Amino acid sequence: MNDASAQALGGRNIKGEEHWTKKGDADLFLWEKRAPGGAKNGTLLFVHGSSMASQPTFDLHVPGRPHSSAMEYFAERGFDTWSIDMEGYGRSTKDGRIDARIGEGADDLKAGTDYIFKTRNHTGPLFVYGISSGALRAALFAQRHPNRVRRLALDAHVWTGEGSPTLAERRKKLPEYLKTKRRPIDRKFVRSIFERDHPGTADDNVIEAFADHILALDDSIPNGTYIDMCNHLPVVDPTQIKVPTIVMRGEYDGIAGFKDLLNFFEALPNPDKQFAVMPGIAHASLQQKNYMIALHIMHSFFTQPEPIYSTYKP
Repeated sequence: MNDASAQALGGRNIKGEEHWTKKGDADLFLWEKRAPGGAKNGTLLFVHGSSMASQPTFDLHVPGRPHSSAMEYFAERGFDTWSIDMEGYGRSTKDGRIDARIGEGADDLKAGTDYIFKTRNHTGPLFVYGISSGALRAALFAQRHPNRVRRLALDAHVWTGEGSPTLAERRKKLPEYLKTKRRPIDRKFVRSIFERDHPGTADDNVIEAFADHILALDDSIPNGTYIDMCNHLPVVDPTQIKVPTIVMRGEYDGIAGFKDLLNFFEALPNPDKQFAVMPGIAHASLQQKNYMIALHIMHSFFTQPEPIYSTYKP
């Protein structure tokens, strides 16, 4: 590992540090930004979606836009923050040997958390936030390893796919996705993420900065999550997600069908759960004009006091 960057933010140094670990033969890249003075509020792991690596999503910097980096926002507030490039994305191995399906992403999170626990001598569960197919990866990881997740935030999540116009359109291209393991991406594709649901919910300079960062790391991305979301839903069982969970849904999100998410939410067994609708937000909440609403909701949920249950027995 090496210290890759350090910058002054709000009068305090937020350091970025590169880490690498293995998942079988694959190299996985992790990026950490630590709280000044140590993690007083816990450790938070960010999980990216289908179409870009982790740093553009969670450590974006846009001049004149405070807190564009979700990692720095939470590091400033006392969290040790981590993100991980799934195999097939960003700086992790991209040799095309896997499709990078949802289940394989959950395997990546297992390997990544193994490394975090060992490197930081971490003994307690982590806060986990996933967006879009990253929410599915995070949910499946929590289903498989509930002892590793303290609180789970699922943003732009999908369960069965019912009521999703974006997935209905995507299914028309399923035969193309099944032919190859990867699909090319370009600036036009990145812009389409912000134009398909409700144009105008993100500022142009943010979209351009986002595209610059994405395309600096990848010119193609795996098809696996698209195939799963078109052809294999549901891939998680809400009745088996036992950890405290918040479901975050942008007002205009074309992926996350509202009733589909309510049914998912109802099936979650832990009473410590929340459902949050984010006004004025479409799909990519952290790059939207109302991104501070998403950050506020996440911070509130992750710092919520743990419930105290009565020992009374009738």
